[in-house]
Amino acid sequence: MNPESQAKLKNEIAERLADDRRLLDQLREEIRPLRSEVRRIQPRSSTSISLVGADGGNNRIQFDPFLVQLVRVVDSSNNEYCLEAITPTTSVTALSQRQFDEQTPMGDLMGLLGCRDLSELSHMIRRNEDDRPKSPSWVQVYRELMEWAILLSLVRKRQFGTDTLIVFDGLLRSKVFAGDLFRRYIDTIRQSVEETYLRDRRRIYLVGMAKHSKVLSRYRLAMALEGVLRTDYPAFVEIPRDIEVNAYVWSEYARGNEVEAAGGEINKFVGGKMFFVKFGASAHDPIWPVDVFAHQAHEAQTVLGHMLSDAVNGFPIPCYPRCLQKAHENAALVDFDFAMLQDHVLDGLRGLLGPKAPTMDELRLQEFDPAQSRYG
Repeated sequence: MNPESQAKLKNEIAERLADDRRLLDQLREEIRPLRSEVRRIQPRSSTSISLVGADGGNNRIQFDPFLVQLVRVVDSSNNEYCLEAITPTTSVTALSQRQFDEQTPMGDLMGLLGCRDLSELSHMIRRNEDDRPKSPSWVQVYRELMEWAILLSLVRKRQFGTDTLIVFDGLLRSKVFAGDLFRRYIDTIRQSVEETYLRDRRRIYLVGMAKHSKVLSRYRLAMALEGVLRTDYPAFVEIPRDIEVNAYVWSEYARGNEVEAAGGEINKFVGGKMFFVKFGASAHDPIWPVDVFAHQAHEAQTVLGHMLSDAVNGFPIPCYPRCLQKAHENAALVDFDFAMLQDHVLDGLRGLLGPKAPTMDELRLQEFDPAQSRYG
């Protein structure tokens, strides 16, 4: 870009920002009341565990016309709860039946919600036994549903020796469930938590944590200007639903049970109450979006106190829950594990190709993406 173009662009950006100055003023006005609502986090000790699903988008296999994707869910103690290889053309009907035949966590979830087929559990999964083109996106939906299913299985069936904090990877809200099934799912989680306490006198606390949030992105600058969460101690602040609504294109993604109780539309997608949390003791430490389980929102001080004990030992990301980082490390398929996965796929392809199998070895010696050399 030549100097004249840069100067023109700089002037246009300055003009647009000046025109939109009122937007920043509005954001500051919306966030200003939260400054007096900031609360200090008092540390509490408990066991913390986290569930994470391997990110299929990071596991791209070469020479795979079948688009094999791995569905794998592990926890921070490296317990593996699910390991499946799925393709977009995998029969949804057969996959659904397998959940019941093998008594998987997904099968338990479907049974509890009265679903016999994955297409009944999610409107984003359709039967695919016809000849129409198959979209690979349903595999991602299946992966998310499996994470929810394993979370429920963990809460319902695991014996906890101490009070335990479960940190879910992502906010406690979802739009992949059909109809009001997510609402019923959340009610089942609540019942299981209550039954565990009555049976074993053990508290199970549930939170969802995300690295990013549209709400936090929208208000980050306004919060800094207004001094919200600029404390020299770990702190949190509850985010009102109306501030959430302002940040989301689809308002139902921020509609909680309290909106329904006030006569609003039924809550079908939200199972948590959002808080902004700073685990560090510096005014400049990172702020994270955290969903406290909606039925435990009144215990936010206790729940976040348990999170703090885990987050202060965060590594390699400081002031970020260590259990979640360990779960991500365990779930990631890198180095030797990924090389083995790649070899399994290639071996399968060789078996299909028969006498043409040497063609596969020829292709492996070629540059996979020659266009990348333009960046060298």
